[in-house]
Amino acid sequence: MAKPLVIVESPAKARTIEEYLGGEYTVKSSVGHVRDLASNASQVPEKWRGTEAGRYSVEIDNHFRPIYIIPAGKKKVVAELRKAMSNADELYLATDEDREGEAISWHVREVLDKQISASTPVKRMVFHEITPEALQEAMNNPRELDMKLVEAQEGRRVLDRLVGWDLFTVLRRKVGQGLSAGRVQSVATRLVVERERARMAFRSGEYWDLEAVFSADGATVDARLLEIDGRRIATGRDFDPDTGRLADDSAVLQLGGDDAKALRERLGSTDFSVTSVESKPYTSNPKPPFITSTLQQEAGRKLGFSASRTMAIAQRLYERGYITYMRTDSVNLSSQAVAAARSQIRELYGAEYLPEKPRSYSRKVKNAQEAHEAIRPAGESFRVPDSVSGELDADERKVYELVWKRTVACQMAASRGHNLAVRIVGDSSNQETCTFAASGKTIEFPGYLRAYVEGSDDPDARLDDQESPLPPLTEGQSVGCEELEPTSHATKPPARYTEASLVKELEERGIGRPSTYASVIGTIIERGYVFKKGSALVPAFIAFAVVQLLERHFTHLIDYGFTARMEEDLDVIARGEGESEKWLDQFYNGNGQPGLKELTTDEQIAGIDAREVNCIHLNLDAGDDVPETVVRCGRYGPFLDRDGETASLPEDLPPDELTLEYIEQRFTQAKDGGRVVGIDPVSGDEILAKDGRFGPFLQVGELTDDGPKPRTASLFKTMSLETVDLDTALKLLSLPRVVGEDSEGREITAQNGRYGPYLKRSDGESRSLEEEEHIFSVTVGEAEALYAQPKRRGRQRTALAELGEHPDNGKQVKILEGRYGPYATDGVTNASIPRGRTPEEVTLNEAVEMLRDRLAKGPVKKAKKKPAKKTTKKATKKKAAKKKAAKKKPAKRKPTAKRKAPAKKPTAKRKAPAKKAAGEPAAPDGDS
Repeated sequence: MAKPLVIVESPAKARTIEEYLGGEYTVKSSVGHVRDLASNASQVPEKWRGTEAGRYSVEIDNHFRPIYIIPAGKKKVVAELRKAMSNADELYLATDEDREGEAISWHVREVLDKQISASTPVKRMVFHEITPEALQEAMNNPRELDMKLVEAQEGRRVLDRLVGWDLFTVLRRKVGQGLSAGRVQSVATRLVVERERARMAFRSGEYWDLEAVFSADGATVDARLLEIDGRRIATGRDFDPDTGRLADDSAVLQLGGDDAKALRERLGSTDFSVTSVESKPYTSNPKPPFITSTLQQEAGRKLGFSASRTMAIAQRLYERGYITYMRTDSVNLSSQAVAAARSQIRELYGAEYLPEKPRSYSRKVKNAQEAHEAIRPAGESFRVPDSVSGELDADERKVYELVWKRTVACQMAASRGHNLAVRIVGDSSNQETCTFAASGKTIEFPGYLRAYVEGSDDPDARLDDQESPLPPLTEGQSVGCEELEPTSHATKPPARYTEASLVKELEERGIGRPSTYASVIGTIIERGYVFKKGSALVPAFIAFAVVQLLERHFTHLIDYGFTARMEEDLDVIARGEGESEKWLDQFYNGNGQPGLKELTTDEQIAGIDAREVNCIHLNLDAGDDVPETVVRCGRYGPFLDRDGETASLPEDLPPDELTLEYIEQRFTQAKDGGRVVGIDPVSGDEILAKDGRFGPFLQVGELTDDGPKPRTASLFKTMSLETVDLDTALKLLSLPRVVGEDSEGREITAQNGRYGPYLKRSDGESRSLEEEEHIFSVTVGEAEALYAQPKRRGRQRTALAELGEHPDNGKQVKILEGRYGPYATDGVTNASIPRGRTPEEVTLNEAVEMLRDRLAKGPVKKAKKKPAKKTTKKATKKKAAKKKAAKKKPAKRKPTAKRKAPAKKPTAKRKAPAKKAAGEPAAPDGDS
C-alpha cells in the first residue's frame, strides 16, 4: 500500500522522526545534498568538458546557471529515494528551515521529478524541534518551496565557486599548490594575521605600583596605589603598544622600580585613613537565550570545545529531539518555551526567582530566513539534565546542560547587589599625598546566577557570581598598614583569537553567517593557514603570504565591510527584494570597479610579483650595519633571508616568536656544519649530527659537488641532536639491520622508512613495526609471528581509540594514525580528524558523522598517470597488426571496437585539463 514519503537530510534525523511517526509514513534521508557542482574534472558532464562552463561547473554566459551533477557517492542514495517515491502517494520535504535546507529540498524535488506524478501532492514541512507535537503541527501546516531562499543559496554557492576557482588559480601560480581563498575564510584568516602583526609590532612597557594590605577592626583590605598628589599612576592602558612608551603629553605618572621602592620607604611610618566610602546598588539581568554564535562562544569558553565540535554535538541533540534547531540568529522564545522555563524556575528555585512578567529579547536579525526561535530544550516541558544524562554521551550532556541552564536563566529574576569603592589616603615623609583604592562587590540576591553564569575568555576575570566583600568602613576611620609591596607590571600584547573570540568578532562585523563559522574555522586550520597553540589560533607564515596577495591585488574581496555587505545582499535576495543573477553579474563582471573576471586575467596575474608577495617583513631593529632579515615562503616551507643568506624555519613557529636572538640562532645553525658525533670506523670520515628540512639526521662526511652522496640516517623521534652518541649513530647508519632467516631461508631485515619502521622479507613481503626502537630488538621469532598474521590493507597501526559499532553498518569505528594525521575509519570509509582535535576528544557520534559526510562525498579519485610518450616499435607493430586483423574479421572485432572507442575518447579529454591543475580539483570552492 502506498504511504506518504518524508525526506530529511540526515540519517539520525530520519530515525528519530520515523520513531515518532510510526509505520504510517516512510522516512528517508538524502544524506545532505543529492546534487552539487562538479568537484573535479572527471565529474564534469561530457557536454561541458574543455569549456569555461565545465571549468567552473557554471554557465557564466547563460545567467550564471549552475551545472549540477549527482556525485558518485550519492547515486545509490538517489536510487533509493526514487524507488521510495515510486511507492508513495504523497511527498513531504522536511529538511532544515534555513537557506541550505530549502535548497536541499529543491534538489531532492528535482531528482525525483520523473517519479512524482501530476496528482502527487508535494509539501514543504518545517519545524524547529523534533517532537511529536512539532511534527504534527508542521504536517498540518505545510507550505510551498520558497524559491527565493533557494535562489539566495544557489547564488552563494555559485559565488563561492567563482571565487574559489579563480583565486585558487592565482594562489597556485603565485604562492603554492593546494591553497584556497574563499570570501569568508580569507577575511577570517586576515583577522588572525592582523592580530599576529599587532603582536609582532608590540613593544612592552614596564610600570610599577604599590600593593597594600590595610587592617581595620580585625579585618583586612587589599588596595592598590591610585594617585600621588592627585596625579594618576600609569597602568597598562596608558602605554602605546607599538612603542612601549607613554605619550609625550600624558598626564599620568610612570613609576619605575627604584621610584616604587623609595616611595615605600617614605610611607613606612605613615598614618592612613579612609577618605571616602561609596556603595552603589547594581542590577544584573540575564543574557538572552543561545543563538548559533553565542552557543559556539560559550561552549568554547566553558567547555573548551571547538566551534565544529560544538555544532556537531548540537546537531546530534537536535536530530534526536533534545534541543531545537541550532542554526538560528533569533533570540525569541515561543510562548510554549517561556511557560516551560517559568514552570521549572518556580519548581526548582522558588517563586522569588520568577519575575512578574516573562522576559522577551530582541536583536537586529539580518537574515530573515533563519529559524525564528532561539536554541532551547525541545518540547512543551524541559527535561532537566539529570533526567537525560543516561541517554547522552559525556559531550552531549555538557552541551545539553549548557542550553538548559541558559534557557532557564534567561527567564529568571535579576541579580542584585552593591558595588563598593573605598579610598584610603596617607602622606609620605616628603608630604606626598598617596591615595590607595580598594573595591568590592556584595550580592544581596543572586537571581539568575543560581542557574547560570556566563563564561569569560579571560581566566583572570571575575565572574558575576564571585563576591568580593569589604569589611564595614566609614569615612575618617584610621586603618593600619600591614603590608606595602612594590609590584612590577609589563604591558601584554593583544591576545590571539580563540575560536570563541573569532566567532564573536566575525558576528560583530556581520561577516558570514554563524551557521558557517565552524566550517570556516575548520577550513583555515585544515588548509594550514592557522594552527592551534593551546586554544589560541596562530597564523602560519603561508597565511601572511596569502593575505598579502589579497590585500594588494584583491583589496575589496578581503575588505571587512565589503564582505559584510555581501551577506546583506544575500539576505535581500532571500527576502525576494533582489535578484541573484544581477548580484553575481555585478560581482563577476564589475559594477563601477573591476570585477573578479578582470582581476584574474592572465595579464593581471602575470603582473603580480610572486617574490614580493611571499616576502614577510619583520621590522626588527637589528642596527644600521645589519641587512634586513625577512621571511620568505618557499616551495619547501618558510625560511629566513638576509641579503642572500638563508636559514630554514619550523612551520609551526609562531611568527611573534621571531626575535633577533632566535634569528641569529637559526643562521648560526645553518652555517654550522653540524655537531661532530665521532669518527666512522669504516671510512674514517666525521659523523655529523645536523638539522635538516625534514628533521634531525646524521651524515658521514661532507657533501661535495663532485663526490659521492654521503651516507645519512634520520634520528628516531625519541632522539635529539644534542644527546645522540657515537654508538647510537653507528647503529642508525648501519640500517637496514638483518634480523635473520625464517624457516624457509628467506632473509628478513628491519629498517626505517618514509612511513615508519617495518620488516622486509627477501620475497618482497613487508610488515609494519609498532615502534622505531623495535628495529634493533625484533627477533626472527617475533618477525615470523608478524608474518604469520594476514597482511593488513594499507598502512595500519594500533588503534589510538576504539569507539564502538557504526550504527549504519555494525562495523567497529576506530581512530588510527595516518600519514597526514589521525583519522576515523570503519574499515571501509576513512575520514580525517580536523586539525586542532586530539583522538581522545572524538566521540563515537562525531566519528560516525565524519564517516557519513565522507561517504556522501563519494570516493576520492586519484589522478591517472599519463601514458608514456614514447611508443616502442614492438607496440606499434602490435597496434598495426590489430588494425589489420580488425579489417579482415569485422564481424568478430566490431563489438570489441565499440566497447573500446568510448573508453579512449573521454580519457583523452580528461587528461588535457589535468596538465594545468597538476592533480588539483577542477573547480575548488571558496568557503563551501
